Amino acid sequence: MFRHLRTLQQVSRRTLSSTARRQLENKVPVKQKLFQEDNGMPVHLKGGTTDALLYRATMALTVFGCGYVLYALIDAALPKKKD
Repeated sequence: MFRHLRTLQQVSRRTLSSTARRQLENKVPVKQKLFQEDNGMPVHLKGGTTDALLYRATMALTVFGCGYVLYALIDAALPKKKD
């Protein structure tokens, strides 16, 4: 049992220590420059097409949700006709 445990420890140690770490490019300065430039665009849309689509989808869902809430409130407030 101890032999299997020692083998498992050696394999896990070897696997963890031999993984090649990629050097990722630091994109923070580029993003800071993009978001801090004064081009008259709102900050929530400076991210590009994806931000614009997410913004429009959020606004559409918000308007739909408000409309549905008003419908539900009016439906609950008005008495039902009994035949």
